[in-house]
Amino acid sequence: MAQLSKHQASHNFYEAMQHGFGWAVPEHFNMAEVCSRRWAAQPDASKRVAIVEHQAADASGHAVAPRSYTYAELQTSADALSHVLVGLGVQRGDRVAIVLPQRFETAVAYMAVMQAGAVAMPLSLLFGPEALEYRLQDSEAVLAIVDASSVSNVLAVRAHCPALREVIGVDLNNAADMLHVDVDYASAIAAQQRSFKAVQTKAEEGAVLIYTSGTTGPPKGALIPHRALIGNLTGFVCSQNWFGFPTSATQPSQSSALFWSPADWAWTGGLMDALLPTLYFGRPIVAWNGRFSPELAFTLMQQHKVTHTFLFPTALKAMMKAYPTPARQFKLNLQAIMSAGEAVGDAVFGYCQEQMGVTVNEMFGQTEINYIVGNCAMNGHARDGIGWPAKPGSMGKGYPGHRVAVIDDEGHECPAGVPGDVALNRFNQHGQPDPIFFLGYWKNEASTQGKFTGDWCRTGDLAVRDEDGYLWYQGRADDVFKAAGYRIGPSEIENCLVKHPAVANAAVVPKPDAERGALVKAYVVLAPGYEASDALVAELQVHVRGKLAPYEYPKEIEFTPELPMTTTGKVQRRVLRLQEEARAKVKQGL
Repeated sequence: MAQLSKHQASHNFYEAMQHGFGWAVPEHFNMAEVCSRRWAAQPDASKRVAIVEHQAADASGHAVAPRSYTYAELQTSADALSHVLVGLGVQRGDRVAIVLPQRFETAVAYMAVMQAGAVAMPLSLLFGPEALEYRLQDSEAVLAIVDASSVSNVLAVRAHCPALREVIGVDLNNAADMLHVDVDYASAIAAQQRSFKAVQTKAEEGAVLIYTSGTTGPPKGALIPHRALIGNLTGFVCSQNWFGFPTSATQPSQSSALFWSPADWAWTGGLMDALLPTLYFGRPIVAWNGRFSPELAFTLMQQHKVTHTFLFPTALKAMMKAYPTPARQFKLNLQAIMSAGEAVGDAVFGYCQEQMGVTVNEMFGQTEINYIVGNCAMNGHARDGIGWPAKPGSMGKGYPGHRVAVIDDEGHECPAGVPGDVALNRFNQHGQPDPIFFLGYWKNEASTQGKFTGDWCRTGDLAVRDEDGYLWYQGRADDVFKAAGYRIGPSEIENCLVKHPAVANAAVVPKPDAERGALVKAYVVLAPGYEASDALVAELQVHVRGKLAPYEYPKEIEFTPELPMTTTGKVQRRVLRLQEEARAKVKQGL
C-alpha cells in the first residue's frame, strides 16, 4: 500500500509539473548574458568560482594544485576577447570556430563570441584535417580560436578555407605555429582591458552551430538559437537533483553544487548539458583536457568534491569493470549522475545505486532537440519525495514543457507497448512554442524539412511507451534488424552481455545469413584479466540465452580490442554492420 501511495504521489507530481508548466521566453535573450555577465555584476563576483582547471601530476608524480577562475575573471576576459573579435572584423551572425579542449579560455571564447552577436562553432580536437576542413568550409567560418592541441590541423587546411580570415592562438609554445597564426591570445587580451557593450540579441537568433556526428551521411550543421538554453533547463534541473536551483532571478542558492563531466565542450553533451547550464546557475565546473580513464574519473571527483556529473554509459561501464567497489578506494561526494548517448542498462544502473550511492538519471535528446526525455530520481537529498523514480533501463518521461510521444510512420501516437519513433512536438500542451528546437540545418532546407512530420520532429530513435508514460529505448531505427522473422533491438542484448564479468563492452549487429536473413552477432571487448576462447563464447551464449528470448542470443561472438565509436562516445554499429555485409559479399565471391 505504501508503494502504491508513493507511486501515485510521483505520478501526481509529474502530471502537475507538466500541466502547470509554461515557457517564459523573452524577446531578447543571450546565453552569455545569463551565464556570465549577470553573475559578474554581483557583489561576490571576484570570489565566486566559475571554472576550476584540474591539473595532472608533474613529471615527478606530485600533485599540482588546480587553478580556479572567478566569474569576474570570466567576464573581464570575455569582454577583452569580444573587443579583439570585433577589431578583427567579426560581425553579428558570423561563425567563429572554437577548437579548444576543456579549459578556462574555452569558456571565455563562448562568452565572447555570443555576447558579440556572432555564432560559436565548436569543433572537437578529435577531428582530423579532413573533418575540420569540411566544417570550416561549409560554415564559412571567418575566424578560428586554437591552442597547441589543435593548431596544426587547422593550419593544415587553412588554405582550403577561403572564408577563414584570422586564427587566434592560445598558449602556443612552438615558434613555427606562432609564426603562422595571426593573433596571440594573451597579448591581444592584455591590450583590451575594458568593458564590452554586449549585442542585444533576440532569443530566436543563432548562438551555436554544432555539426552532427554524420553517421548517416555528411555531417549537418544544426543551428541552435539562444532560447534553446531555456528549453534545456527543465531537464538539467530534474536530472541533476535540483542542482542548487536559485531562489531568485539574480542570486544563486548557497548550495555546494560543483559539476564535472568528461564530455567534450565541443559537443552538445558537454556544452549544453554541462558547461552552459552550470554557469547559468552561477556554479563552478571542473575543466580537464586530458585522456579519460576510470582512475582519473574517480580521483578527480574525490579531489574536487564533485557533487554532480554527466557520464556516458561507455564511461560508466569502464568504471564499473575497473572499480567494482569504488567506495573502498575513493571518498565520493556525489548527489546526482546523469547519463545519455546510449542505453544505460540495468547492470550499470544497479552499479551506480549500490556502489556509488546515487541513482543514475538516464536522459535522452539530440543536438537538434536536446534534453527532452529523462528521469528525475532525487537521491534522498533536498526536496525529498519530489520527482519521479528512475526505472532501471528506462529513458524516462518527457521533461516538463516538452510534449514527447512515440509515433508511427504517419505521425500518429502509438499505443502503450507498440514501438515507434521518439518525437517532439513544436508546441507544448498549452500550445506554446517549445524553445528547445533548433533553427534548422545550415544551408540544408531539405534535411530540415525531412526531420518533421507535421509538427512532430522525429529523432530516428525507436522506443516503446509503457502504461506509466516511461519510454524504453529500442535502438536507432537503422540499428534494429530482423533475424529469423524476429525483430531484434541490440540494446537489450548488449546490456545482458555487459552483466557478465568478462565483458567490458559489447555491440550487436546483424550478420547476413541465407536461410534466416540475418544472424545475431556480438562484438565483445573483454574486461581486464580475461582471454578469448571457444569456451568463453559458449559461456556468454548460455548467459544471454538464460536471460532473454531464445532468438536473441548471439549465434556468433567476435572478440575485439575496441569498438568503433563516434567522437561523442556512441558505438557505431553501422560500421560493424557494413563490415559484416562486406565479408558476406567476399564469401559469396561478389
